[in-house]
Amino acid sequence: MSTPGDWQKSSYSGPGDGDSCVELAATPATLHLRESDDPGTVLTTAPSSVGHLLQAIRTGAVTAPRT
Repeated sequence: MSTPGDWQKSSYSGPGDGDSCVELAATPATLHLRESDDPGTVLTTAPSSVGHLLQAIRTGAVTAPRT
């Protein structure tokens, strides 16, 4: 599987090139996600799946676990 070369860093990661960043790249049918400190490990998913997750977070159907 090939992945795109145009990775975007999360705005929550702050400025610079830190090693604790979530990065995203897209191809027409797939979203690619990776952690900048381990760029060789890439998760792939369909854009619709991420859309459903984000909608669930926005509506409160999914919340972060309490520690």
